[in-house]
Amino acid sequence: MIFNIGKIRREKRKVFEMNIYDLIIIGSGPAGLAAAIYAQRAKLNTLVIEKAMVSGGQVLNTYEVDNYPGLPGIGGYDLGMKFREHADKLGAVFAEDEVVRIEDEGEGRAKRVIGQDKTYEARALILATGAHHRLLGVPGEQELSGAGVSYCATCDGAFFRNKVTAVVGGGDVAVEDAIFLARMCSKVYVIHRRDQLRAARSLQEKLFSLDNVEMIWDSVAEEICGEEQVNGLKIANVKTGEKKTLSLQGVFIAVGITPESQAFEGLVDMEQGYIKAGEDCATSVPGIFAAGDVRKKNLRQIITAAADGANAVTSVEHYLMKH
Repeated sequence: MIFNIGKIRREKRKVFEMNIYDLIIIGSGPAGLAAAIYAQRAKLNTLVIEKAMVSGGQVLNTYEVDNYPGLPGIGGYDLGMKFREHADKLGAVFAEDEVVRIEDEGEGRAKRVIGQDKTYEARALILATGAHHRLLGVPGEQELSGAGVSYCATCDGAFFRNKVTAVVGGGDVAVEDAIFLARMCSKVYVIHRRDQLRAARSLQEKLFSLDNVEMIWDSVAEEICGEEQVNGLKIANVKTGEKKTLSLQGVFIAVGITPESQAFEGLVDMEQGYIKAGEDCATSVPGIFAAGDVRKKNLRQIITAAADGANAVTSVEHYLMKH
């Protein structure tokens, strides 16, 4: 029997290449799901790797979204599910895994994504891993997490109906949390290390109009108190040094977010953990793109994350055409 070695090699190569995706999207928040939708419409052989079973990212923990065009007042969970349903309707393929690292062999060559469960390969990648809540780092925080300490008012606020709570932070999320909690709590303290908030003016006006909200300026949290449940919060004034303990049952921490970029350290250029990429979402590594809250940018909103997903796929198409 005569074997056509060249033909066998070509067939083997064809089988091998079938296992390489055009695009792998890491993350399934608004950026990742928008990218999945655009990738399906572009007929790219795409896989979305998500860390958790439920898609949607941080939007799932948002009580109400009032600034997404066409859907005023929609619940964050509902919006996240709509994104996922849209991707599913177009046939997007998902895998649940946690990415450990990425291996890049150079421009035009396949990128290897190493997960805890499997290894995947693609010609291009979109990093859309988002960010997570930043910790205060004070005694009692970790010990009482889930027992009065929370990072999501919309998730846990109902447990504190008619109780006293505090929100630590001064940005949009902190003010939104305080406004939400004020609807059900008997009193809400807002503790901020400066003498003015960073939140949007419209949010501040709404917050200051609430009778059951008390602002505590120029102060920081030093310790969250309690045995099995939170019963107090020790704070200190950064200007006078005065210390006191607030009697309360819940502490909601909203001091910012940390980008989920640890798996990409040393791979792409970063700044303070955020991946450096322009509006085209191209990173310092050809064929690797960043979208959503993990990307360094001025505004992090649901709509900007979704826009990143669309821009990133357009850039992926150009990259694949070139190579």
